[in-house]
Amino acid sequence: MEINDRHFMNTPPMKTVRFGGNVAETLVKHRQGDLQDYELLKHQLSDPDIKDAQIVNWLQEFRKCVTQLSKEHEQLIYTVLRLPWVGRSQAVVEEYMCFLSNLVSAQTVYLCAALKSVVAHFTPRRVTISEGGVDFIDSDDEEENLPRNFDQCHVALQVIARYVPSTSCFLMPILRVNFPFMQRSARTLECYVHNLLRVSVYFPALRRDTLELVIENLLKLDVSASRSDIEEAEANAEAQQAGGPVEEALFDMDEDEDKPPLSSVLTMAHPVAERLDTVMGVMMAYIKDVCHVNGVLHTERTKELYRDLLSIFDKLILPTHACAHVQYLVFYLCSFRLALAEAFLDHLWKVLESPSQPDVLRQAAAGYMGSFLARAKFVPVATVRACLDLLLSWIHRYIDAQDVSGKQTFCDITLHGPFYSICQAVFYVLVFRHRAILAADMRKGLEYLRSLNLERVVMCQLNPLKVCLPTVASMFAAVTRKYQVVFCYTIIERNNRLQLPVVRSSAGGDGGATNTNPLDCFFPFDTYLLKRSGPLIEPLYQPWEELADMEMLATKSAPQQQGSREDEDDFLSGETPKGDGIMGATPSSLDAHLCSPSSVGSPPTSFHRTF
Repeated sequence: MEINDRHFMNTPPMKTVRFGGNVAETLVKHRQGDLQDYELLKHQLSDPDIKDAQIVNWLQEFRKCVTQLSKEHEQLIYTVLRLPWVGRSQAVVEEYMCFLSNLVSAQTVYLCAALKSVVAHFTPRRVTISEGGVDFIDSDDEEENLPRNFDQCHVALQVIARYVPSTSCFLMPILRVNFPFMQRSARTLECYVHNLLRVSVYFPALRRDTLELVIENLLKLDVSASRSDIEEAEANAEAQQAGGPVEEALFDMDEDEDKPPLSSVLTMAHPVAERLDTVMGVMMAYIKDVCHVNGVLHTERTKELYRDLLSIFDKLILPTHACAHVQYLVFYLCSFRLALAEAFLDHLWKVLESPSQPDVLRQAAAGYMGSFLARAKFVPVATVRACLDLLLSWIHRYIDAQDVSGKQTFCDITLHGPFYSICQAVFYVLVFRHRAILAADMRKGLEYLRSLNLERVVMCQLNPLKVCLPTVASMFAAVTRKYQVVFCYTIIERNNRLQLPVVRSSAGGDGGATNTNPLDCFFPFDTYLLKRSGPLIEPLYQPWEELADMEMLATKSAPQQQGSREDEDDFLSGETPKGDGIMGATPSSLDAHLCSPSSVGSPPTSFHRTF
């Protein structure tokens, strides 16, 4: 319900049972030093069993003497603001909003207190639960009237903003302080984030700060639930459902057993991943709703949201190592239009090629660019080729600069980190997208691959195959050997016989490494593991496809490389390829998501080159 359509009551006080005088008389006695009725008034307002009629009666009396409520009545005002008005009768809700409007307009010193009292209702109310003789406090996640209660809170905030135009300046710190701890339930986090995003709709000036606050806390969840931890938790959960240990579950092929309910199938076994999955679903629903009006993509609103997310990406996501899922918010937004994807790639390229940027950010940008090109189905071959041209041109200029310097060049990750990251990004993209490059016209595709002069790259003194992730190098060698673009196995075999030099890890300290990957890199768009929000990403995502027999034969016949496989991509483990069909869906509306977090069903978004 809109503010302008609301009717605020202005009726005489109702008859109720009470003790002491009215509010005006009590305030007069308080000024005279008589505190008995004053304390009695606070006690009655704090009664947990207070009735609706009593609340309305008190609020109407407070409205009449609101100008007398100075700073010395702070505790009394806090008690009034904590009255249980949310979810009460319409008379209570309207009278409370009238009181808020009168209070903040007459006594602006209480603006922050009024805002805090409203924001406190952005999550389900806390209840005491007894288990095993132990009492503990948790949120009432099953409360049925949450959507109505949240609507009342947002109307109240807009009422305050009508009388105090600077409300938004004071609201953001309060929203930040009240953000729930990460240990709170998934439902609590979902409700609070949902309400934060609703605030950004009627306070558009707060949108970037609101999104930054949400993503900042999402990153805390993300880095607390690594891919390996999530996969291990899921494997253990599947084993428990099968009724045996993990090892026995691997051989449990009984398909006739009853399937578990959908809710349990969509629940993440890892508790932190479950919270992350829930909030990611809310965020994707919000992105879809902001960018679409009546099912049609709104160009200007989409551009504005893209700028906000890109700013947050630079500030928070790009510098965060090993986050596994939050970056998919940008991935999802870029899927709406090809122009957005190309703008994102262009932005990454500018970070990557800029000497003024720290090497760690340049290397991260190379990882994002390579992973995005390899994994985003909505990025066409023409864009992939254009980006490869940029990357290879940079690589060749870098090699030229090393040759011209006249100095002897060594494989040194501390000096040439961005070079090795860009080389690995190129190899990674070619492993994933070589079929698409060759599909339209094999002859022209081969001519293009040979024009990249990859042989010079792999044979230069900087020796990128020695530093890149071993399995990326191996797969790249298999692909280029099949199409006779470049032969890498001699170099790989020679590298295997040599020990890598001492390098400095980004974690600090020096250490020797033998046939390991010293780039400390990761592939930002590895497989999306979250179950509820995963169907929104799946149709946009290019899974790893097994190499053809000839390519696999070349890989198996190549010298085997040793080393840790902890950071390898899913294709390194031979993931079963998924179908190419578009089967997923875009999220439902934000409000529908609050009531049914798993509900999805819109058709996939089509992609267009220009706005």
